[in-house]
Amino acid sequence: MARIGINGFGSIGRRFLRAAKRAAEIDIVAVNDLTDPGTLAHLLKYDSNYGTLDEDVKAEQDGFVIGGKKIRVFAERDPRNIPWKDMGVDVVLEATGRFRDKDKAIAHIESGGAKKVVISAPAKGEDITIVMGVNHKDYDPASHHVISNASCTTNGLAPVAKVLDENFGVERGLMTTIHAYTNDQVILDLPHKDLRRARAAALNIIPTTTGAASAVSLVLPQLKGKFNGMAFRVPTPTVSVVDLTCQVSKECDVESVNKAFETAAANELKGILGVSYEPLVSSDYKGMTESAVVDGISTQVIGGTLVKVVAWYDNEWGYCERLVDLISYIIAKGV
Repeated sequence: MARIGINGFGSIGRRFLRAAKRAAEIDIVAVNDLTDPGTLAHLLKYDSNYGTLDEDVKAEQDGFVIGGKKIRVFAERDPRNIPWKDMGVDVVLEATGRFRDKDKAIAHIESGGAKKVVISAPAKGEDITIVMGVNHKDYDPASHHVISNASCTTNGLAPVAKVLDENFGVERGLMTTIHAYTNDQVILDLPHKDLRRARAAALNIIPTTTGAASAVSLVLPQLKGKFNGMAFRVPTPTVSVVDLTCQVSKECDVESVNKAFETAAANELKGILGVSYEPLVSSDYKGMTESAVVDGISTQVIGGTLVKVVAWYDNEWGYCERLVDLISYIIAKGV
């Protein structure tokens, strides 16, 4: 068992705590967030997307108690001042979205005494970016200390791209993510550096950028320069879908493409990738634990080498499941 600290108790931090309840090797002992413990406890207990937590949550002056277990709460703006060392923290989940550069995130190690930092976002200068099921075996505990879990969309896209490339050879691809709105957007029209994200999230389909396509090459280097894409933010609170169209080198048809995904989902990507032939919609996938579920009835092939694959992903819960898996994997390798 390893002791875990969470820096940033927003939607990802809170859902990670919920998801980590299944992992006996993860012992969450402290949270750092500028919000008071009472508010944090309330938002942990009551979740608009995932319902009410089935455990008692009680706020105290210096933390909160969940299911009888005390979790300390600190409120430090500077990661260098968080007393992780006093709590014996081994691994820090960096979930603020503010400290994504290695130069900043490493403060949890250099000043806080933690051994590893996992960033819940794409990072800069990180020792390694990992997508579970795709490149997790590249992790080296001796040299990888600041680790990025990539983005939710990269986690949804990379397993799909991996299967297509290994079975049919990807020559190039374009992806679109139809993505639930996030806290980077606004409720009403307000200034934003991205003028499209400046528009009301619940009232518009908003075209915007995504780094997920190019980030795939961080975990599948053979695809470097072969992918590009964009995003449409839509008025749904969670669950997104990636639409990937690829030119492949080996001829295929719908049946062989879907069969490749079925085989991977039953073997090396079990628990990471799923396949469904049910006529489902986004709300049916809320709370899904896989990184992606291929919508088999939407697979299309033209001319034997132009392939379209659609895959659903819960951009919050599924992503937090992979954070749990990644931290568990790091623990298993020794911290």
